[in-house]
Amino acid sequence: MNWRSGVLLLGLSAVILSPVQAKDPSYIGQIEVVRGSEPATRASGTVFEDANRNSRLDPGERGVPGVLVANGREVVKTDADGRYSLPTYDDMNLFITKPANYATPLDQDMVPQFNYIHKVKGSPPLRFGGIPPTGPLPQAINFPLIADPVGDRFQCLVFGDPQPYSNRELGFVRDTAGTMLAGRDNSKTECLIFEGDIMGDDLSLFPRFKRMMAVGGVPQYFVAGNHDLDFDATSDADSFDTFRREWGPEYYSFDIGQVHFVVLDNVRYPCNGVDPHPFCDASAWPTYNGVISQRQIEWLKNDLALVPKNKLIVLNAHIPFVSFADSEQQKQQTDNFAELAAIIGDRPALGLTGHTHTTEHHRKGESYAGWHTHTGVKSAPFDLIIAGAVSGSWWTGDLNDHGVPHATQRLGSPRGYYILDFDGTSYIDTYRTFSGSETQQMSVSFNTPRFRRWAKSLFAYADIYYPPADIVPPVTINDLGDRNMLTTADLATGSWVVVNVWNGTRDSVVKVSIDEGEPVTAQRTQKGEGEAARVGPDFADPWALAKQSTTGRTAFRSTENGEATDGFQTGRGFQWSGPPGPFRRHLLVQKSPHIWRADLPNGLAPGIHKLEVLATDRHGRTFREVLNFEVVERLPPLNWRFRPAHRGTIADAE
Repeated sequence: MNWRSGVLLLGLSAVILSPVQAKDPSYIGQIEVVRGSEPATRASGTVFEDANRNSRLDPGERGVPGVLVANGREVVKTDADGRYSLPTYDDMNLFITKPANYATPLDQDMVPQFNYIHKVKGSPPLRFGGIPPTGPLPQAINFPLIADPVGDRFQCLVFGDPQPYSNRELGFVRDTAGTMLAGRDNSKTECLIFEGDIMGDDLSLFPRFKRMMAVGGVPQYFVAGNHDLDFDATSDADSFDTFRREWGPEYYSFDIGQVHFVVLDNVRYPCNGVDPHPFCDASAWPTYNGVISQRQIEWLKNDLALVPKNKLIVLNAHIPFVSFADSEQQKQQTDNFAELAAIIGDRPALGLTGHTHTTEHHRKGESYAGWHTHTGVKSAPFDLIIAGAVSGSWWTGDLNDHGVPHATQRLGSPRGYYILDFDGTSYIDTYRTFSGSETQQMSVSFNTPRFRRWAKSLFAYADIYYPPADIVPPVTINDLGDRNMLTTADLATGSWVVVNVWNGTRDSVVKVSIDEGEPVTAQRTQKGEGEAARVGPDFADPWALAKQSTTGRTAFRSTENGEATDGFQTGRGFQWSGPPGPFRRHLLVQKSPHIWRADLPNGLAPGIHKLEVLATDRHGRTFREVLNFEVVERLPPLNWRFRPAHRGTIADAE
């Protein structure tokens, strides 16, 4: 089942990787479409075991009983011979739920082939093409499978928002997610799940993206996001047509082991004149809303009615069901989450989403202000994870050592992805950055009076100006000075250790010790007990905010291409060009549900001290970070001291 070991070639400026021990991707094929002289009046066919792997139902090949087949609303099980029959609609996705221990064919890009798009008249004219007319319903639509005895222990990788707006940003995806997939052992990895915003509005980039992710040799499953839309569609029924053509259904399900994965479309576009919110007003600019359509609700009820109640249900959507980062915003959460939660009931469940470019892990029973008002749910009915973003803060910021923007995310997490290790109906969740090791799970920094004064000035500037701005900011990263040097006055007037545990939950335990002394238990700054977000310099992440405070790349100029390459671009060609300045205000880390605080003692003697942080997660795994810091009576000058009136040149220094 594994590919042969790949060859690793190292160069000074590039790493070229071949897949290492990936799942066997050799079952390349498609569903079988049988045309007849007369159009069919019902969708029918056979789900069969493709013994010779030719994607055709041949004499002697047996049907697979008990497989779920859906038309987007009704769901049936195949009979003893693998046959099914369903009502038809002029615009529908006909698909199977891949059964556990079977595999569907893949195309060359590792996209599972498990559905047939039926759209009789095709899409209206759309910029990116949409779906060509399919014409009458075929006489039969047959779904091939092969045996794939995965068992109950497997792994999936979960990615939020790659969101490349350009080929340049798609190169960043290649150099992070693509390189990671090419270099890791994927032999136990059964799926890649992209939680929406696979694209950044330019849907012509889909084929290149799929090729990049195929290098891992793992089936890739897509969730539809608000930047994967056909924005020129005038009806929600057509808004994901190009997505459907490039990937497949906008909602569907599949089984691996004891897990039933459900993918939902909770992006209604346009919502104008449909949903009762001011931003959806019929006279407003066309926009989206977070809501699950009633057609999907019917399908989900029918789907789950045929799924054993002891299976783990993993719900995937783009817009969060609820969010801490945007807890008071209607648009960024799911209107009818309460209806979805009622359908799930007391089944074991996990929710996975993207959209907010944050990592958030809310345990069952947690709650924040705004959730009930905007979603109808008072507290999390089951565990919920917002998976962060491959693009981080929309590919913003200076380049890291790998030539990719650091794009530190809104709640302080670095760019990354989740690994979910399943064992039956239980799972272990791990957040991984693209450049760090598996043991790197947190950042550690100091919140001092000096930092708080600096952050207050930074926030005030960002409140007024929309970076990049021509106005020089009052502070930059340079004005923070030595962040690991504290004065005795800092300690006397309130300083503390800030630990941002990127996948931290209410069950995480964070302990801090100084100079190997007795550990002190740090306190989480948010309790998740219905309170509003605590915002401002006291609740910021100094480590993350320092990285976000100054972007030098905005000032890059050249005579080679002039304005075309001045600074850099982000979403929809927006140019970040001008003096170095901070990220935009809404991206700056001024709150987080996964920050822990431990006050520093007032009486620390001047000198070098060792800080040790141990963070134990809900699975009992302990991660360690060590930091040296200094205590001084007063801050020493940090620059060259002997020519205070002369700025000097490189030649002078030499």
